Amino acid sequence: MALIEIPVGPQHPALHEPIMLRVRADGEKVVDVQVVTGYNHRGAEKLGERNTWNKNVFLYSRICGICNTVHAQTYTQGVEAIGGIEVPPRAQFLRTLIMELERIHSHILIAAVMAEVVGFESLFMLMMRDREPVMMLKELVTGNRVLSDYYTLGGVRRDIDEVRKDKILKVLERVEERVKYYKKVFTEDFTLNKRLVGVGIIKAADAVKYSLVGPTLRGSGVKSDVRSDDPYAAYGEVPFKVITYDGGDCLSRMLVRFDETLQSIEIVRYVLTHLPQGPIAPKTPIRMLPAGEAFSRVEAPRGELIYHIVSKGGDKPYRVKVRTPSFHNIINGLIAYKEAKIADVPVILTSFDPCISCTERVLIIDEKSGNSRYIRLKDLGRGV
Repeated sequence: MALIEIPVGPQHPALHEPIMLRVRADGEKVVDVQVVTGYNHRGAEKLGERNTWNKNVFLYSRICGICNTVHAQTYTQGVEAIGGIEVPPRAQFLRTLIMELERIHSHILIAAVMAEVVGFESLFMLMMRDREPVMMLKELVTGNRVLSDYYTLGGVRRDIDEVRKDKILKVLERVEERVKYYKKVFTEDFTLNKRLVGVGIIKAADAVKYSLVGPTLRGSGVKSDVRSDDPYAAYGEVPFKVITYDGGDCLSRMLVRFDETLQSIEIVRYVLTHLPQGPIAPKTPIRMLPAGEAFSRVEAPRGELIYHIVSKGGDKPYRVKVRTPSFHNIINGLIAYKEAKIADVPVILTSFDPCISCTERVLIIDEKSGNSRYIRLKDLGRGV
Protein backbone atom coordinates (compact mmCIF):
# COMPACT_ATOMS: atom_id res chain seq x y z
CA MET A 1 0.00 0.00 0.00
CA ALA A 2 1.54 3.31 -1.16
CA LEU A 3 0.22 6.13 1.02
CA ILE A 4 0.28 9.77 0.01
CA GLU A 5 -0.21 12.69 2.39
CA ILE A 6 -2.41 15.56 1.30
CA PRO A 7 -2.60 18.74 3.41
CA VAL A 8 -6.07 20.28 3.60
CA GLY A 9 -5.36 23.75 5.00
CA PRO A 10 -4.40 25.76 6.90
CA GLN A 11 -5.65 27.90 4.01
CA HIS A 12 -8.11 26.04 1.83
CA PRO A 13 -11.20 26.96 -0.24
CA ALA A 14 -13.38 24.78 2.01
CA LEU A 15 -12.08 26.29 5.25
CA HIS A 16 -13.18 29.70 6.50
CA GLU A 17 -10.69 29.61 9.37
CA PRO A 18 -7.14 28.26 9.64
CA ILE A 19 -6.78 24.59 10.52
CA MET A 20 -4.95 21.77 8.76
CA LEU A 21 -6.05 18.21 8.16
CA ARG A 22 -3.22 15.86 7.25
CA VAL A 23 -5.01 13.38 5.04
CA ARG A 24 -3.26 10.08 4.33
CA ALA A 25 -4.77 8.28 1.37
CA ASP A 26 -4.30 5.13 -0.66
CA GLY A 27 -5.36 6.27 -4.09
CA GLU A 28 -8.69 8.07 -3.52
CA LYS A 29 -9.44 6.23 -0.29
CA VAL A 30 -8.75 8.03 3.01
CA VAL A 31 -6.77 5.85 5.40
CA ASP A 32 -6.03 8.31 8.20
CA VAL A 33 -6.61 11.97 9.11
CA GLN A 34 -4.71 14.03 11.67
CA VAL A 35 -5.84 17.44 12.91
CA VAL A 36 -3.18 20.13 13.22
CA THR A 37 -4.19 23.22 15.20
CA GLY A 38 -2.35 26.21 16.61
CA TYR A 39 -2.88 28.87 13.95
CA ASN A 40 -5.35 31.06 15.82
CA HIS A 41 -4.81 30.87 19.60
CA ARG A 42 -5.63 34.12 21.42
CA GLY A 43 -5.30 33.29 25.11
CA ALA A 44 -8.83 34.28 26.14
CA GLU A 45 -8.78 32.08 29.24
CA LYS A 46 -5.63 33.75 30.59
CA LEU A 47 -6.90 37.23 29.78
CA GLY A 48 -10.02 36.50 31.82
CA GLU A 49 -7.93 36.26 35.00
CA ARG A 50 -6.83 39.89 34.57
CA ASN A 51 -10.20 41.44 33.75
CA THR A 52 -13.06 42.26 36.09
CA TRP A 53 -16.21 40.18 36.08
CA ASN A 54 -17.99 42.82 33.98
CA LYS A 55 -15.18 43.28 31.45
CA ASN A 56 -15.10 39.55 30.84
CA VAL A 57 -18.66 39.66 29.50
CA PHE A 58 -17.21 41.49 26.49
CA LEU A 59 -14.11 39.30 26.29
CA TYR A 60 -15.86 35.94 26.26
CA SER A 61 -18.56 37.05 23.87
CA ARG A 62 -15.71 37.58 21.39
CA ILE A 63 -14.43 34.02 21.50
CA CYS A 64 -16.74 33.32 18.58
CA GLY A 65 -18.22 35.90 16.24
CA ILE A 66 -21.10 33.63 15.25
CA CYS A 67 -21.98 32.42 18.77
CA ASN A 68 -21.19 35.55 20.75
CA THR A 69 -24.45 35.77 22.72
CA VAL A 70 -24.26 32.08 23.61
CA HIS A 71 -20.77 32.56 25.04
CA ALA A 72 -22.03 35.58 26.97
CA GLN A 73 -24.94 33.50 28.26
CA THR A 74 -22.69 30.68 29.48
CA TYR A 75 -20.27 33.05 31.21
CA THR A 76 -22.87 35.29 32.87
CA GLN A 77 -24.92 32.26 33.88
CA GLY A 78 -21.92 30.85 35.76
CA VAL A 79 -21.05 34.18 37.39
CA GLU A 80 -24.69 34.67 38.44
CA ALA A 81 -24.68 31.22 40.05
CA ILE A 82 -21.57 32.07 42.10
CA GLY A 83 -22.98 35.42 43.19
CA GLY A 84 -26.54 34.22 43.80
CA ILE A 85 -27.73 36.82 41.30
CA GLU A 86 -31.36 36.46 40.22
CA VAL A 87 -32.14 37.35 36.61
CA PRO A 88 -35.57 38.97 36.01
CA PRO A 89 -38.02 36.79 34.02
CA ARG A 90 -38.26 39.32 31.19
CA ALA A 91 -34.47 39.31 30.81
CA GLN A 92 -34.50 35.49 30.70
CA PHE A 93 -37.01 35.57 27.84
CA LEU A 94 -35.01 38.23 25.98
CA ARG A 95 -31.87 36.15 26.38
CA THR A 96 -33.69 33.19 24.89
CA LEU A 97 -34.90 35.36 22.03
CA ILE A 98 -31.45 36.54 21.01
CA MET A 99 -29.86 33.09 21.38
CA GLU A 100 -32.45 31.61 19.04
CA LEU A 101 -31.99 34.38 16.49
CA GLU A 102 -28.29 33.55 16.67
CA ARG A 103 -29.01 29.84 16.13
CA ILE A 104 -31.11 30.67 13.06
CA HIS A 105 -28.43 32.71 11.33
CA SER A 106 -25.68 30.27 12.34
CA HIS A 107 -27.49 27.26 10.89
CA ILE A 108 -28.32 29.11 7.67
CA LEU A 109 -24.67 30.15 7.40
CA ILE A 110 -23.25 26.61 7.61
CA ALA A 111 -25.88 25.34 5.16
CA ALA A 112 -24.72 28.04 2.75
CA VAL A 113 -21.09 27.09 3.29
CA MET A 114 -21.95 23.46 2.57
CA ALA A 115 -23.55 24.53 -0.70
CA GLU A 116 -20.38 26.44 -1.56
CA VAL A 117 -18.12 23.48 -0.69
CA VAL A 118 -19.97 21.14 -3.06
CA GLY A 119 -19.86 23.76 -5.83
CA PHE A 120 -23.28 25.46 -5.68
CA GLU A 121 -22.15 29.09 -5.66
CA SER A 122 -25.58 30.44 -6.58
CA LEU A 123 -27.23 28.51 -3.77
CA PHE A 124 -24.59 29.85 -1.38
CA MET A 125 -25.38 33.44 -2.39
CA LEU A 126 -29.13 32.92 -2.12
CA MET A 127 -28.86 31.48 1.37
CA MET A 128 -26.55 34.26 2.52
CA ARG A 129 -29.03 36.76 1.13
CA ASP A 130 -31.83 35.19 3.16
CA ARG A 131 -29.65 35.07 6.28
CA GLU A 132 -29.14 38.82 6.16
CA PRO A 133 -32.61 39.77 7.48
CA VAL A 134 -31.88 37.68 10.60
CA MET A 135 -28.70 39.68 11.12
CA MET A 136 -30.80 42.82 10.84
CA LEU A 137 -33.13 41.44 13.53
CA LYS A 138 -30.16 40.83 15.77
CA GLU A 139 -29.20 44.46 15.31
CA LEU A 140 -32.80 45.51 15.96
CA VAL A 141 -32.78 43.75 19.34
CA THR A 142 -29.22 44.37 20.53
CA GLY A 143 -28.01 47.41 18.61
CA ASN A 144 -25.23 45.50 16.85
CA ARG A 145 -25.29 43.21 13.85
CA VAL A 146 -22.50 40.80 14.81
CA LEU A 147 -20.94 41.36 18.24
CA SER A 148 -24.06 42.21 20.17
CA ASP A 149 -22.65 43.07 23.64
CA TYR A 150 -26.23 42.51 24.80
CA TYR A 151 -25.59 40.83 28.12
CA THR A 152 -24.88 42.31 31.52
CA LEU A 153 -24.49 40.47 34.80
CA GLY A 154 -28.03 39.85 36.01
CA GLY A 155 -29.84 40.80 32.82
CA VAL A 156 -29.64 42.41 29.38
CA ARG A 157 -28.87 45.93 28.20
CA ARG A 158 -31.80 46.71 25.91
CA ASP A 159 -35.54 46.08 25.94
CA ILE A 160 -37.89 45.71 22.98
CA ASP A 161 -41.27 47.29 22.30
CA GLU A 162 -44.35 46.25 20.33
CA VAL A 163 -43.01 47.74 17.10
CA ARG A 164 -39.87 45.62 17.29
CA LYS A 165 -41.91 42.53 18.19
CA ASP A 166 -44.08 42.94 15.09
CA LYS A 167 -41.02 43.52 12.91
CA ILE A 168 -39.34 40.34 14.15
CA LEU A 169 -42.45 38.22 13.58
CA LYS A 170 -42.99 39.59 10.10
CA VAL A 171 -39.39 39.01 8.98
CA LEU A 172 -39.36 35.46 10.36
CA GLU A 173 -42.40 34.55 8.25
CA ARG A 174 -40.31 35.10 5.12
CA VAL A 175 -37.25 33.37 6.62
CA GLU A 176 -39.35 30.33 7.53
CA GLU A 177 -40.62 30.04 3.97
CA ARG A 178 -37.08 30.17 2.58
CA VAL A 179 -35.66 27.66 5.07
CA LYS A 180 -38.37 25.16 4.11
CA TYR A 181 -37.42 25.65 0.47
CA TYR A 182 -33.71 25.12 1.13
CA LYS A 183 -34.44 21.97 3.12
CA LYS A 184 -36.36 20.65 0.12
CA VAL A 185 -33.39 21.47 -2.14
CA PHE A 186 -30.95 19.60 0.11
CA THR A 187 -33.35 16.66 0.35
CA GLU A 188 -34.22 16.33 -3.35
CA ASP A 189 -31.31 17.69 -5.41
CA PHE A 190 -29.44 14.87 -7.14
CA THR A 191 -25.95 16.37 -6.82
CA LEU A 192 -26.33 17.33 -3.17
CA ASN A 193 -27.56 13.82 -2.40
CA LYS A 194 -24.58 12.26 -4.20
CA ARG A 195 -22.20 14.39 -2.13
CA LEU A 196 -23.93 14.09 1.27
CA VAL A 197 -25.90 10.84 1.54
CA GLY A 198 -23.88 7.99 3.03
CA VAL A 199 -20.81 10.22 3.44
CA GLY A 200 -19.04 10.60 6.78
CA ILE A 201 -21.25 8.15 8.63
CA ILE A 202 -21.05 8.19 12.43
CA LYS A 203 -23.05 5.50 14.22
CA ALA A 204 -25.00 6.45 17.33
CA ALA A 205 -22.77 4.32 19.57
CA ASP A 206 -19.64 5.99 18.18
CA ALA A 207 -21.15 9.47 18.53
CA VAL A 208 -21.69 8.79 22.23
CA LYS A 209 -18.36 7.00 22.70
CA TYR A 210 -16.39 9.93 21.25
CA SER A 211 -18.42 12.59 23.10
CA LEU A 212 -19.73 14.34 20.01
CA VAL A 213 -22.25 17.10 20.64
CA GLY A 214 -24.93 19.24 19.03
CA PRO A 215 -26.34 18.60 15.54
CA THR A 216 -23.40 16.25 14.91
CA LEU A 217 -24.63 14.03 17.75
CA ARG A 218 -28.33 14.42 16.94
CA GLY A 219 -27.60 13.62 13.27
CA SER A 220 -26.64 10.16 14.51
CA GLY A 221 -30.02 9.70 16.18
CA VAL A 222 -29.00 10.57 19.75
CA LYS A 223 -31.58 12.77 21.46
CA SER A 224 -29.47 15.13 23.55
CA ASP A 225 -29.90 18.90 23.82
CA VAL A 226 -28.89 21.02 26.82
CA ARG A 227 -31.95 23.24 26.35
CA SER A 228 -34.11 20.21 27.12
CA ASP A 229 -31.78 18.15 29.35
CA ASP A 230 -30.73 21.00 31.65
CA PRO A 231 -32.96 24.04 30.90
CA TYR A 232 -31.56 27.54 31.35
CA ALA A 233 -32.76 31.08 30.55
CA ALA A 234 -36.46 30.61 29.64
CA TYR A 235 -36.16 27.18 27.98
CA GLY A 236 -37.91 25.48 30.88
CA GLU A 237 -41.05 27.45 29.98
CA VAL A 238 -40.85 27.27 26.18
CA PRO A 239 -42.16 24.20 24.31
CA PHE A 240 -39.95 22.83 21.54
CA LYS A 241 -38.85 19.53 19.99
CA VAL A 242 -35.37 18.04 20.08
CA ILE A 243 -34.57 17.22 16.44
CA THR A 244 -32.81 13.97 15.51
CA TYR A 245 -32.07 12.06 12.29
CA ASP A 246 -30.87 8.46 12.22
CA GLY A 247 -28.72 8.50 9.07
CA GLY A 248 -25.50 9.56 10.79
CA ASP A 249 -24.20 11.02 7.51
CA CYS A 250 -23.53 14.53 6.26
CA LEU A 251 -27.08 14.99 4.99
CA SER A 252 -28.56 13.98 8.36
CA ARG A 253 -26.41 16.55 10.13
CA MET A 254 -27.57 19.26 7.73
CA LEU A 255 -31.24 18.26 7.98
CA VAL A 256 -31.02 18.49 11.77
CA ARG A 257 -29.95 22.11 11.35
CA PHE A 258 -32.77 22.93 8.93
CA ASP A 259 -35.39 21.51 11.29
CA GLU A 260 -33.76 23.20 14.28
CA THR A 261 -33.94 26.49 12.43
CA LEU A 262 -37.68 26.01 12.01
CA GLN A 263 -37.95 25.11 15.70
CA SER A 264 -36.00 28.24 16.61
CA ILE A 265 -38.48 30.36 14.68
CA GLU A 266 -41.29 28.78 16.70
CA ILE A 267 -39.38 29.43 19.94
CA VAL A 268 -38.97 33.11 19.01
CA ARG A 269 -42.70 33.38 18.31
CA TYR A 270 -43.52 31.84 21.66
CA VAL A 271 -41.09 34.13 23.50
CA LEU A 272 -42.51 37.25 21.88
CA THR A 273 -46.13 36.31 22.57
CA HIS A 274 -45.43 35.29 26.19
CA LEU A 275 -42.89 37.97 27.11
CA PRO A 276 -43.39 38.83 30.79
CA GLN A 277 -43.42 42.38 32.08
CA GLY A 278 -40.86 43.75 34.48
CA PRO A 279 -37.23 44.93 34.66
CA ILE A 280 -34.48 43.64 32.38
CA ALA A 281 -31.46 44.14 34.67
CA PRO A 282 -30.53 44.78 38.33
CA LYS A 283 -30.81 48.33 39.59
CA THR A 284 -27.18 48.38 40.77
CA PRO A 285 -24.23 46.90 38.83
CA ILE A 286 -22.57 43.75 40.16
CA ARG A 287 -18.87 44.32 40.81
CA MET A 288 -17.74 41.97 43.59
CA LEU A 289 -18.35 38.24 43.97
CA PRO A 290 -17.86 35.85 46.89
CA ALA A 291 -15.57 32.83 46.73
CA GLY A 292 -17.06 29.86 44.91
CA GLU A 293 -17.19 28.05 41.61
CA ALA A 294 -19.76 27.21 38.98
CA PHE A 295 -20.14 24.78 36.11
CA SER A 296 -22.22 26.40 33.38
CA ARG A 297 -23.41 24.84 30.14
CA VAL A 298 -25.71 25.81 27.27
CA GLU A 299 -26.66 24.47 23.84
CA ALA A 300 -24.73 26.59 21.34
CA PRO A 301 -25.57 26.24 17.62
CA ARG A 302 -22.71 23.72 17.35
CA GLY A 303 -23.54 21.85 20.57
CA GLU A 304 -22.81 21.80 24.28
CA LEU A 305 -20.73 24.79 25.41
CA ILE A 306 -19.22 24.62 28.91
CA TYR A 307 -17.65 27.20 31.22
CA HIS A 308 -16.03 26.28 34.55
CA ILE A 309 -15.61 29.47 36.59
CA VAL A 310 -13.68 29.72 39.86
CA SER A 311 -13.82 32.74 42.19
CA LYS A 312 -11.67 33.38 45.24
CA GLY A 313 -13.67 36.50 46.04
CA GLY A 314 -13.19 40.02 44.71
CA ASP A 315 -13.70 41.72 41.38
CA LYS A 316 -11.85 39.22 39.15
CA PRO A 317 -12.11 35.48 38.48
CA TYR A 318 -9.36 33.13 39.60
CA ARG A 319 -9.94 30.81 36.63
CA VAL A 320 -12.29 30.56 33.66
CA LYS A 321 -12.09 27.33 31.67
CA VAL A 322 -13.91 27.15 28.34
CA ARG A 323 -14.78 23.96 26.48
CA THR A 324 -16.41 24.59 23.15
CA PRO A 325 -18.45 22.12 21.06
CA SER A 326 -16.05 22.28 18.12
CA PHE A 327 -13.20 21.11 20.35
CA HIS A 328 -14.86 17.70 20.67
CA ASN A 329 -16.43 17.49 17.23
CA ILE A 330 -13.32 18.39 15.23
CA ILE A 331 -10.84 16.31 17.22
CA ASN A 332 -13.01 13.27 17.93
CA GLY A 333 -14.96 13.44 14.68
CA LEU A 334 -12.01 11.90 12.84
CA ILE A 335 -13.93 8.62 12.85
CA ALA A 336 -16.18 10.06 10.14
CA TYR A 337 -13.33 10.16 7.59
CA LYS A 338 -12.67 6.41 7.61
CA GLU A 339 -13.26 4.84 4.20
CA ALA A 340 -14.18 8.24 2.74
CA LYS A 341 -12.77 9.58 -0.51
CA ILE A 342 -10.38 12.53 -0.65
CA ALA A 343 -13.06 14.78 -2.15
CA ASP A 344 -15.32 13.98 0.80
CA VAL A 345 -12.95 15.40 3.42
CA PRO A 346 -14.04 19.08 3.10
CA VAL A 347 -17.69 18.01 3.01
CA ILE A 348 -17.37 15.96 6.21
CA LEU A 349 -15.52 18.73 8.02
CA THR A 350 -18.15 21.29 6.96
CA SER A 351 -20.93 19.01 8.23
CA PHE A 352 -19.49 19.48 11.74
CA ASP A 353 -19.93 23.27 11.40
CA PRO A 354 -16.33 23.78 12.55
CA CYS A 355 -15.36 26.86 14.55
CA ILE A 356 -11.59 27.16 14.80
CA SER A 357 -11.26 30.42 16.74
CA CYS A 358 -12.98 28.89 19.77
CA THR A 359 -11.12 25.58 19.55
CA GLU A 360 -7.45 26.48 19.72
CA ARG A 361 -5.21 25.32 22.57
CA VAL A 362 -1.46 25.60 23.12
CA LEU A 363 0.51 22.50 22.10
CA ILE A 364 4.19 22.08 23.00
CA ILE A 365 6.32 19.81 20.78
CA ASP A 366 9.74 18.56 21.85
CA GLU A 367 11.93 18.83 18.74
CA LYS A 368 14.36 16.16 19.93
CA SER A 369 11.94 13.43 20.95
CA GLY A 370 8.96 14.47 18.85
CA ASN A 371 6.68 14.09 21.87
CA SER A 372 3.89 16.60 22.32
CA ARG A 373 1.77 17.78 25.25
CA TYR A 374 -0.81 20.44 25.96
CA ILE A 375 0.15 23.10 28.49
CA ARG A 376 -1.62 25.80 30.46
CA LEU A 377 -0.78 29.40 29.56
CA LYS A 378 0.04 30.00 33.23
CA ASP A 379 2.77 27.35 33.04
CA LEU A 380 3.92 28.59 29.64
CA GLY A 381 4.43 32.08 31.09
CA ARG A 382 6.56 30.62 33.88
CA GLY A 383 8.69 28.76 31.37
CA VAL A 384 7.61 25.30 32.54
